[in-house]
Amino acid sequence: MYKNDTIMKKIIYNVSLGIIFLLAVMLNNSCTELIDESFTDINVDEYVYSEDDILVIVNSAYGDWRKILLLWNGLWRTQEVGADEIIIPARPNGWVDAGEFKRMHLHTWNATDPQVINNWTRTYEGIENCNRVIDEVEADEYPMEEADKISAIAQLKVLRASYYYILCDIYGNVPIVEHSANFLPEGYLPEQNTREEVFNFIINEIKNNLPYLSRKNDISTYGKWNIWAARTLLAKMYLNAEVYTGTPAWEECMEQCDSVMANNVGIILENDQKAVFETENEDSKEIIYGISIKADLMTDWNTFDIHFQTLQPVQQATYDLTLSPWGGMCAIPQFINSFDPDDNRLTRNFIIGQQYSSDGTPLLAGLGAYADSLLIYVNDVPNIDYSEAVHGYRFGKFEIAMGSTNILENDYPLFRYADVLMMKAECLLRTGNSDAAAELVTQVRRRAFTSNPEKAIVTGADLLSRTPVYDYGFKETRDGVYNFIDQNIEFEYARFLDELGWEFNQEGRRRQDMIRFGVFHLVDYLSHDHNVSAEFKTLLPIPDSELNKNPNLSQNPGY
Repeated sequence: MYKNDTIMKKIIYNVSLGIIFLLAVMLNNSCTELIDESFTDINVDEYVYSEDDILVIVNSAYGDWRKILLLWNGLWRTQEVGADEIIIPARPNGWVDAGEFKRMHLHTWNATDPQVINNWTRTYEGIENCNRVIDEVEADEYPMEEADKISAIAQLKVLRASYYYILCDIYGNVPIVEHSANFLPEGYLPEQNTREEVFNFIINEIKNNLPYLSRKNDISTYGKWNIWAARTLLAKMYLNAEVYTGTPAWEECMEQCDSVMANNVGIILENDQKAVFETENEDSKEIIYGISIKADLMTDWNTFDIHFQTLQPVQQATYDLTLSPWGGMCAIPQFINSFDPDDNRLTRNFIIGQQYSSDGTPLLAGLGAYADSLLIYVNDVPNIDYSEAVHGYRFGKFEIAMGSTNILENDYPLFRYADVLMMKAECLLRTGNSDAAAELVTQVRRRAFTSNPEKAIVTGADLLSRTPVYDYGFKETRDGVYNFIDQNIEFEYARFLDELGWEFNQEGRRRQDMIRFGVFHLVDYLSHDHNVSAEFKTLLPIPDSELNKNPNLSQNPGY
């Protein structure tokens, strides 16, 4: 009945976990990681597949987005720690880790660094999972109605396109593989495609499958690629088209944004930004595509542990955490200084000042030179090579629920409506309509200035400013004293890049935004060791391990 034993084992396994997975994904809005087991008590020749079983099989390709984005040294760190908002300095309890975090900050990574390897391997694992299910469905391995088959394949191809979006953004020139290993010749080695070819593949895959995606926006499509998520991904591709291909596509991006903005399925801007990031956020009207997370269904230790990576160990008592956090990463002080003091995205997205236990007892730092002093987070990081427990504001954009484990249960909003508004605004700005752009930016800002509403208003002239609010520059040491050297840099639409930072901090995207504005390789922040002439650093190198396995691959220029 089945074409190979490998497929049979996967089908038996998927069916056996079907009820668990379906309840988790379709009712509790969660994704899962499946543990490899053998089930030998089902006669697959006699098994009658239900609609739920088929959903389980199709849904099995979705879990890789979480792994790619949030697991240790993955996409989130790549987009944030190499940019101008977040740093992981050496701490009294470690965080040196063979210098890998310092290399991310200084843009001195190499083709054997963990994030270089992880982004590649994890993303291709996601592509392989998509290919496997697509191949099996197209080969009629599962009894499906033709309409359901077309819908499933469309959804999976857009999911696969979203994985290629990661590769296009991070590596550029990568192989396009459209079949799983079980459906390819033994020893197959893919050819390398150009970045423009990958871009065109993604665009075509999404556009060709849009007619077959659901227009619903409810529990049946939550965490799935419906038409609204797909159009948002298309907008994101067009927004970065000039980077990816050399040719801008601002009008095409606006067209997709307009389609999402005209939705009649309840996708709107939340009145309170925190509603997007609270623990029970699956009902947020702003989330267009959410990555679902449930701690009791996750098996990866680092499933979603940003709170553990940022909080000092003694703050276990603040949130009654089941384990002690590790206290490493924090905000870069210059970024914090760019916020208006009345912007509640500063006070509500970051953990600042004196820290307390859940019963109100002031906490002591507990580590290093400040061990017996009050834990008061200050907006200062002396150096990438040295910091104490008190140095740097910590991250609290995602609500940290009382009693949390090392896994936060907030769903991760990969795409949200504020992003659509800001993409439309950026395109308007870049095509000469700065006043219309300012209206959209003001709309997003209004919820951040509730105590002083007049400050929410920006003008077209504001957005055209070439002078960033962010005070780029670096610290240098002379006779043991740190001095700040102002870079005095200007660039086109600098104020708009500031706006993106204030709204989307901690959301795993800053590197991409900086590259689009042409400053990722040009500006200094905290440390003066960035190679300001190294434009090739806008792409990661292809891992040496992949080059050694496949002679058809060539390294990205500059590495």
